[in-house]
Amino acid sequence: MPWSVAPLRLGREWVLAPEAASLTARWDRLVQAEGAERDALFTPTRARTQHTAVAALPGGACGTARFAREHGPCPEPRRVAHGPFDEQWLIPDHRLIDAARPELWRVADAAQVFAVEQGHAPGAAGPALLVCAPLPDGHSPAGRPGRVRPLYRRPGGTEPNLAPGLTELLAARYGQEVGPDEVLAWAAAAAVGGRGGCAVPLPADPALWAEGVALGGELVRIQLRGARGGERPRLPGGRRPYVRAALPARPGTIAYTAQDETLHLGEAGRIAPVPEGAWEYRVGGVRMLELWFERRAVHAEDGTLAAIGPAVWPRAWTSELLELVTVLGLLAALAPRQEALAAACARAAAAGRTVDREALRAAGVLPAPATARRPASVLDHHEEGPEGQFALL
Repeated sequence: MPWSVAPLRLGREWVLAPEAASLTARWDRLVQAEGAERDALFTPTRARTQHTAVAALPGGACGTARFAREHGPCPEPRRVAHGPFDEQWLIPDHRLIDAARPELWRVADAAQVFAVEQGHAPGAAGPALLVCAPLPDGHSPAGRPGRVRPLYRRPGGTEPNLAPGLTELLAARYGQEVGPDEVLAWAAAAAVGGRGGCAVPLPADPALWAEGVALGGELVRIQLRGARGGERPRLPGGRRPYVRAALPARPGTIAYTAQDETLHLGEAGRIAPVPEGAWEYRVGGVRMLELWFERRAVHAEDGTLAAIGPAVWPRAWTSELLELVTVLGLLAALAPRQEALAAACARAAAAGRTVDREALRAAGVLPAPATARRPASVLDHHEEGPEGQFALL
């Protein structure tokens, strides 16, 4: 997947929140302030101040006049993937984001899937590559953030972001049809991390490829959570988590007891059954359920826009938590198959039974042409530039 994009750099934490209503309240508080108070609430950086002129984000309806003159309503918050497994809301206004990566916004639609490399932390457990349907910010819970790689280079699921000739070569090697979804599925199952970044081995054995694609298809389906026309993930009957005791208004702690598979939120809240694999699921060595909860339980500094949030635990957060338990539980159940695939790939590499770089170079797949490593031109509509001018793409 030669075209990759660096992670987003927000520059100010208040533009992102687990609840959309909080963002609207923060915006209203900011535009009603004046003078030095407004500037302090904005939290200027070298890349963004209230007087920075920038273009509109693709597909957005936000203004392009300097933010110092902004007094209108908040743009409709957009659902984004904040690191692995945490879907939050973002104000889609380029004037508020230090590095928004507009090229990602341009191709983020219902047909798109993003492969997100996870930062490498030596000795830390967790997958090297995850996928998501919402626009990802590329945040990594531990280690240096990796790259974001869209599956398609253009809106509408057209022009796969694959090295030219790769699918034809693999189809000839394996004697079966290979498309972008199969390549993504294999990468999701077989990717390994290291100091040099994320690497994806390619086996010479058609049976091993088919096994990895089948496993990766399950991993991708679970992580997409019903996007692209799929079904939302569900644990088997009798294993689905439920709220066994009502959650307190503001739970301040999260804990887990393996004996009864219970997740404890605050002193009284209980959710069960929660598979131990879901509780222990980590990315970059960080436990995902704990991280998800901490982002909603920790209070920001008083007087800042980030401190504006719900007074009590929203019901929607409980539903999101139940789904997260489901997703992590299902992924944890597939971990033994993923480990077995990794071992099989290692044995194949040791025996020289791989489609290696030399084979890819001989077939003309590598190196990918420079045009494949850059964003595709999108000329089907105008995009508003700074101060209302039109930008050409």
